[in-house]
Amino acid sequence: MELRVLRYFLAVVQEKNITKAAEKLLISQPALSKQLADLEDELGTKLFIRGHRQITLTSEGQYLNTKAEEMVKLAEKISANIQSNQIISGDLTIGAGESIGMKRILDVLGSISQDYPDVKTHLISGDANEMEKSLNNGTLDFAVFMGERDLDDFNYLQMPETDHWGVIMREDALLANKEVIEPKDLLNLPLLVSSQALSGHRFDNWWGNLGPEMNITGTFTLTYNAELLVQSSHSYMLTFDHLLNRNNVQHLVFRPISPQIIEPITVVWKKNTVLSKVSQLFIKRLKASLQK
Repeated sequence: MELRVLRYFLAVVQEKNITKAAEKLLISQPALSKQLADLEDELGTKLFIRGHRQITLTSEGQYLNTKAEEMVKLAEKISANIQSNQIISGDLTIGAGESIGMKRILDVLGSISQDYPDVKTHLISGDANEMEKSLNNGTLDFAVFMGERDLDDFNYLQMPETDHWGVIMREDALLANKEVIEPKDLLNLPLLVSSQALSGHRFDNWWGNLGPEMNITGTFTLTYNAELLVQSSHSYMLTFDHLLNRNNVQHLVFRPISPQIIEPITVVWKKNTVLSKVSQLFIKRLKASLQK
């Protein structure tokens, strides 16, 4: 069925008369009659009951009338959206680690998904080096960096949220009664450290000359898995605040470190690249969230 023929059909339904409909459509009455007859042949059923003064619809015609109205309205909406450059669809791929700053970003993604159901969101976990490589080769649209990083090759938005380092331990641990944890407190204790932070020498200045004495028994990339290990092995875990999942892992506590280490949270994307409409929308809504 062609949209043009469906519009002819709807005009006849509205006018209840083929001659009047032909005048409205600016075509000849025989040509319109031929189009309607061809439509009935295509569907294998009668659509009209032709009376002396006006025509009425068969039950099949009534069904087609409802569906034809929907199809024509949808076609008009699609055409209008394309002509007004309002189509928002496609994929949005974001790489990030675990951080409190992700809540703002996920709220923005959630609002886009509600308003534009055709948008598909893909969240990729990884460290900053992996994400920067993926940004440069085009497999990521955006990345979320936690911590200081050279951003000369990227456009970026700085989030107001920050990450604070601290130690997760069992609530019955020796250090659980301390308000803050200093490097000397961790000497000779089994310590789990983020693999990215360790390879990036993030704590070298913090623990200073005590670094060689730290008993680093393991590294991790996913906080939740490491929390399970803390619970079962009496280890201590250096990680960000707000990542302790009390719903899934019980009897663990978080204590900030001193002197404190604070990490900025930054959303970045490639310079000198043409952004998709959904990427432009994401940036627009993320900027708007920063102004609230």
